[in-house]
Amino acid sequence: MNRFLAALVVLGLSCVALYAQAGKKTRPRVVKTPTKTPVTEPGTGSKPPVLKNETPNAKSGRRPPVLTDTTGKQPSTQTNQSVEPEVAEEDDEIIKIETNYVTLPVTVLDRNGRFVAGVNKREFKIYENGVEQRIEFFESVEKPFTVVLMLDVSPSTQYKIDEIRSAAISFVNQLRNNDKVMVVSFDEKYRILSRPTSNRSQLRYAINQARFGGGTSLYDAVSKTITRELRQVKGRKAVVLFTDGVDTTSRRANYHTTIRQVEEVDALIYPIHYNTYNGYARGGGRNIPRRVPRSSGNILIDILGGIMTGGNVRVGSGGAGTSAEEYRKGKEYLNELASYSGGRFFSADTTYNLDAAFRSIAEELRKQYSIGYYPEVAGEEGERKRIRVRVSRPNLVVRTKNTYIVGKGT
Repeated sequence: MNRFLAALVVLGLSCVALYAQAGKKTRPRVVKTPTKTPVTEPGTGSKPPVLKNETPNAKSGRRPPVLTDTTGKQPSTQTNQSVEPEVAEEDDEIIKIETNYVTLPVTVLDRNGRFVAGVNKREFKIYENGVEQRIEFFESVEKPFTVVLMLDVSPSTQYKIDEIRSAAISFVNQLRNNDKVMVVSFDEKYRILSRPTSNRSQLRYAINQARFGGGTSLYDAVSKTITRELRQVKGRKAVVLFTDGVDTTSRRANYHTTIRQVEEVDALIYPIHYNTYNGYARGGGRNIPRRVPRSSGNILIDILGGIMTGGNVRVGSGGAGTSAEEYRKGKEYLNELASYSGGRFFSADTTYNLDAAFRSIAEELRKQYSIGYYPEVAGEEGERKRIRVRVSRPNLVVRTKNTYIVGKGT
């Protein structure tokens, strides 16, 4: 009996050993498959990718890099496998790819100022600081746009206000369903009359609500529009600025700082210049207050000056420009806004048909070309680079930015 029990025990142990050995040979090995990452095409507006260690490598023990966005998150992908928590390794490293990807809104016109469609990528050439660049992204599809209408309601434009309102409403009439317009007015203060909308009735009402004030903080208004309002707008965007170009009361911005800001934003500026100097000097046929020089900043000097000049000096910040030189400078400023942004300058006094001009602006914004490239030579932060864009077809005019400022590496 004892021998029989001993035989059963030996037989049982042998079976267990055989089963364990068989399991060792047939158990499948689980290998994690590296996650595939989507390819981002240039010009999509996304930030440059960041390489980050992610999936274990069986041979080296290190983890190969995969693309993540700049927040450190991996792009979402679908997978049927569950992801196990990873163990942090001391030799992990993050490699950032720093780029200065440049995108340009480009308009091509014929000699009569009409937009030219159908120009293909091969017909464009881009030069940065004289060196030809390789075009990485090209787009020529029609898209909706957002425009900020800026209305100068300072004292110097008072007798032109009906023309300015009429012109602004004329531009609104060029809108299509998906186009949007924002309305702001400025004198010494900056007022938002309407947020971006496609509602024409709301926009006309907002334009007619523009009211006069004192002083002209043109530079402050341009700066605020560029740095605060436009940066919140996605897609194609522009500013249509109705003004005489004269600034009298800006405190936070000036001529040169706003030009630099224009170089750093991807928006076109279309100044509509109104010559108010002669009309303001003679009263414009209306009961308009006389032009007054700006305050010197010293009240006593202002009072003495008023006594000596018969009272034609204002104490405190004032309204209109004081000389032909200021008006000349104002017109020059508007020309530079257009030039540095890639927009166009219009003179309301010499443009025969503003309606036609506005139709042209709206068409340019919807159908403009978008071109992107990576500079052959990386610049230093804050460096100004010069750009030239050319097309091979004869008798065409190309309008785009002629400079840009190198920003911080991404």
